[in-house]
Parts: sequence; C-alpha cells; structure tokens
Amino acid sequence: MARQTVRVHPDSSSERLLFLKDALGEAPVERVRLADLTASFTPRSGGVDGEWALALANLEGELPPIVVHRPTLSVIDGLHRLRAARLRGRTHIAARFFDGSRQDAALLAVAMNVTQGRPLSQSERVAAAERIVAARPQWSDRAIAVVAGLSAKKVSELRARAQGLPRCERRVGLDGRARPLSTVQGRELAGELLRADPKASLRTIARRAGISPATVADVRDRLLRGEDPVPPRQRGLAAGRGAREGREAGGRDREETRSAEELVILFEALRRDPSLRLNEVGRSMLRMLDACALLARDRGRIIAHLPPHCADQLAELMRGYSQMCQAFADELGTGADRPGPAR
Repeated sequence: MARQTVRVHPDSSSERLLFLKDALGEAPVERVRLADLTASFTPRSGGVDGEWALALANLEGELPPIVVHRPTLSVIDGLHRLRAARLRGRTHIAARFFDGSRQDAALLAVAMNVTQGRPLSQSERVAAAERIVAARPQWSDRAIAVVAGLSAKKVSELRARAQGLPRCERRVGLDGRARPLSTVQGRELAGELLRADPKASLRTIARRAGISPATVADVRDRLLRGEDPVPPRQRGLAAGRGAREGREAGGRDREETRSAEELVILFEALRRDPSLRLNEVGRSMLRMLDACALLARDRGRIIAHLPPHCADQLAELMRGYSQMCQAFADELGTGADRPGPAR
C-alpha cells in the first residue's frame, strides 16, 4: 500500500493547524503494529489514565483510529486507545498518519487533545501553551489560546514570563495574517490616506496601511471628531513598550473589534470542545454563539432585509444586549483561569 500522509507547512498559522486537525479525520486508515509505536508527543503530564483506558477497552465495537507521526511512529492522539488495544490483547491498531516535523507533531498533539477524548487539565493546557509560545513566538496570544484551550489573557501572561523569546515586530493572528504589535504607524498612515481621499473604502486603506478595516473605521471616526488618529493611551504604550510589548493580546488595540472571520474561527473551535457539547449550560452557550456567528457572517444581508420600522427598536435592543455581553466578557476575563467543575 502506498504511503499516504497529511502534511503541514512548518510555518503554518494556528488556523492551518486547526484545519489540519480536522483534515486528519479524512486521511486513509492503515494497520500498524502496537510494538512499533512510542508516545513522545503527549501533552498529558500524568500519562495514561488506567481507568479510562480500561473503560475504553470494555466498550463494544472498534475504537476510532489513532493519529501517528510517520517519521517517528510516535502517537500524536490516541494513547488511551492504544492502551485499550493492548488490554484487549490486540497486536495491531487502526491509525492515520501525519508526515511533518517533530515540532508540528507536538503542536498537533496539543490541538487534538484539547478538544476531543479526555480533556486536558488546566495545568496541562498551561504547560502546552508555554511550549507553543516557545515554538511559535510569532503567533498572536489569541491564536495560541485557541489551540491550547486557554484565554488570550493567560497566554499573554505566560509570554511575559517566558525567557529568551525572539523579538517579533509582527504577530500572526487566527486568520493567518501578520499584523504589527503596534498600530501607531499604521493609524498615522491611514489618517494621511483618509485626508487625501475621504471616500476611499475601509478595506483599501487597511490594505495600504497594514491595519484592519475596523482600525481604519476608528481612525476615520476620530478624524471626523477632530481627534488624533492614534489614541493617547496607545501612543503611551508605543513609547514605553519595551518589556510590555508581549502583553498586547494579538498585537491589536483593546478598543478594536475582531474580524468576522476570526470570530467564526473562535466559535468553531469552541463548538468542537466536548466539555461544552456534553453539558446543558455548554449547549445553551453554543446555541447563543451560533446566532452570534450568523450575525457576524451575514450582518449586511440581515440589515438589508429587516423591516425599516423595526430598526430603532432593534438597535436599542442590540445596544442593551451588547452592554450585557461586555459585562459577561469582563466577568469571564477575571475568572477564565479558575479550574472548572470536577469531572
């Protein structure tokens, strides 16, 4: 049988890594000898949970294929299934293969174990995030947070404590785009371009200035109010950035909104998390977020087809809900790193 594997570019973004994780589910399945496999990529500090492996061994039917790093024959995902196969007295196991670097295999092991099978503990997620920060310092805090299953705030704290990281002037976000840590220069350039051509589109200005359309919109609004295109707070951060540069989550302004594409990526990652899908509160949150994802994707079409006489009331309702959501987000931010309920 010809070897068929799934590959990933070594400089892939976190979005590409998450795509790869899903794509592995379509890779061809092969049989591999248990005696040939090793376990060097596990993000689990405690190793295999014997009780969980025994429970899997006692299940009827075949378990899903494991994922194996072809060059080293090390298990990326499925250590408990591997132990279960041994408990069943098997000599071979079904596997899908990944052909890439050891570093990419280690990142993939984190991404796969965070959202499927037996969830990683908080300490295991923190340790995994620390490894990702060291391996991919150019990734934004949010990009690392989605892979490791942590908050961007926690990743920012881990980055600030890390030693010997290379200085990165730009960070790669969830959408795979590299953006500068500071948007001061981009804002200043956007201001000049808007003064020269006030009718230019936000996307055109954003592309030329190297910032997001949301930031351009904020620059335009500030100019219309007769203000500096760069907020005073951000100028202060840029002037004294130094040791604080790693604390900027994803290299963006706090006031800046995330793109619709980034929000959808975040939602899809949460929707795959069994710790949300397998409890009532989690499912309720996913249903709410599904409606929000629809709004993020189709806002223009929704506005175009709403009855005009409802616009004012809907706007007031959305403003009220946005305030509640902001308060909810603030509460999550202060408690996002506390351990969840016992399993």
